[in-house]
Amino acid sequence: MIDATFTYYIDSVAKGASISGFPEWLPSERVVEQRVIDTLREVFELNGFLGIETRAVETGASLLKKGETSKEIYLLSRLQDVGNESDTPIEERLGLHFDLTVPLSRYVVEHSGDLAFPFKRWQIQKVWRGERPQEGRFREFVQADIDVIGNGDLPDHYEVELPLVMVSALERLREFGLPKATVHANNRKLSEGFYRGLGLDDIEGVLREIDKLDKIGADEVAKLLVETCGATDAQARACLELAELTAANGAELAEKFDELAAKHGISQESEAYALAREGLNTLGMIVDQAAAIRPGSVIADLKIARGLDYYTGSVYETFLDGAASLGSICSGGRYDNLASQGNRKYPGVGLSIGLSRLVSYMLHTAGAHANRVSPASVLVAVWNESERAESNAIANALRSRGIAADVAPTAAKLGKQIKYADKLGIPFVWFPGQEGAGDEVKNIVSGEQRPADRTSWEPDTVNARQTVVID
Repeated sequence: MIDATFTYYIDSVAKGASISGFPEWLPSERVVEQRVIDTLREVFELNGFLGIETRAVETGASLLKKGETSKEIYLLSRLQDVGNESDTPIEERLGLHFDLTVPLSRYVVEHSGDLAFPFKRWQIQKVWRGERPQEGRFREFVQADIDVIGNGDLPDHYEVELPLVMVSALERLREFGLPKATVHANNRKLSEGFYRGLGLDDIEGVLREIDKLDKIGADEVAKLLVETCGATDAQARACLELAELTAANGAELAEKFDELAAKHGISQESEAYALAREGLNTLGMIVDQAAAIRPGSVIADLKIARGLDYYTGSVYETFLDGAASLGSICSGGRYDNLASQGNRKYPGVGLSIGLSRLVSYMLHTAGAHANRVSPASVLVAVWNESERAESNAIANALRSRGIAADVAPTAAKLGKQIKYADKLGIPFVWFPGQEGAGDEVKNIVSGEQRPADRTSWEPDTVNARQTVVID
């Protein structure tokens, strides 16, 4: 059973790290991160997603599209510009990207003539966000995204497909100690229609406050709705009632919503109700179709708001069983207006995993670790430096057959060479033959030593494979 208490190692991910919020992994930790990346990429490509990488730098105008404050953007300056940065508006400066969705929107517009639509892409890349490091927050981290972008329109069945792909990927990571993942889904149209039906106008403000429910609780959110969004106490409580609405399927969700709308005087003939029902129907479709494929993997949760203002439809947050303190580890939604070119729009839907946060959890709470540090299966010993060429020839012969091999750094005593291999977790040590004798290989895990031929020897897969294991 995984302990629900989780503390991020912001400053101590690497011992001696001097810059808070910029994690560095030790080699053994990097093995875990790389296995996670490899697993995600495999699942994404299994589902037909294409890999891309975008530049790290975007214009300020592009970065501000997402509605983030300018304080979170790492702006760049050439040396000769230092001291004069304030002379140039943020929109005209360059900055490091803080997510992968905004760069994707720019990428799609610029390369639309070369892409096949719907464009399904995966992307695993570093991003930078200038915020105060705290629990669950890094300044430099890796994100893993999948998105589908349409040309002009995008069928809503992708709003079912993407969360299921993510659940499938996270399910694969359970072998590394990750708990079961569940996607919580809502729809911005449903929420907006209900809020407008109540008479509220500051929809984005209400969504931002509702998004804080899990962090500060219902009473505090109600106060904020009154103080910052102009809601009455009754309107605020109605918003909270919607957020707490739950249902097992689409039909039950529709029934409960209609009861709540009638309770608060929202006419079924109103435009607000029509907008809400549009979102409700999509949400019901997502829950029901997901249940038919992976029961329990996607549930309706009407308190999911996603405070960013560019989402226009479905929104998602993903949580791990027994890891409440970790919060959402994968989020996203539908966006129809982020990318456009003249009158042509490129609507999309996407989900993003905070991969660095996930790896940190796996390392420090789930107990994931590499069974060994070095990818080499065998260390070729060196009897003396005059015979190093022979050891190199053996290593190259093994490598030509796909067997990862290293050569001892010095012709030290054999005990020291074996100790060196053991420290790196290399399971086999190869002894070149001397004075006409044949080569031999020692399994330093079992202690067994046997004759070996560099043209045919194969390491046993149990010991030779560099893997991630759980304590």
